[in-house]
Amino acid sequence: MNVNAPGSATQKTPAASGDSVAKAQVDYQSFLKLLVAQMKNQDPTNPMDSTQYVAQLAAFSQVEQSIQINTKLEQMLQTSALAQADSLIGRTVTSADGEVSGKVASVRLLSDGLVAVLEDGTQMVVEPGVTIS
Repeated sequence: MNVNAPGSATQKTPAASGDSVAKAQVDYQSFLKLLVAQMKNQDPTNPMDSTQYVAQLAAFSQVEQSIQINTKLEQMLQTSALAQADSLIGRTVTSADGEVSGKVASVRLLSDGLVAVLEDGTQMVVEPGVTIS
């Protein structure tokens, strides 16, 4: 059974992807503020070893670099998908089952793949098994 603290609210809608990325990208200033607060509030009879601080800084740096790499990879995937979409226009596509075939007039790029709009207005998802000629 989940019990919320008095005055707290439960979020029922998922956060937008932009919000989650913004929350994940904590800058170095925030990390340093947390580190200073941790140093101020540590037990004076049992202080934290300096190597632990360095390890935390390295871990934080690694997480930030991973976030930046993921952002760049997403941009590369979008660029690749646009290049694939451009190369389909004017070519003939046939569905995997052979029932739908036609010349591609335009292509729509969706979050989960490409949709080819044929000259007759038929829309076909470009997925494994589709023949392009």
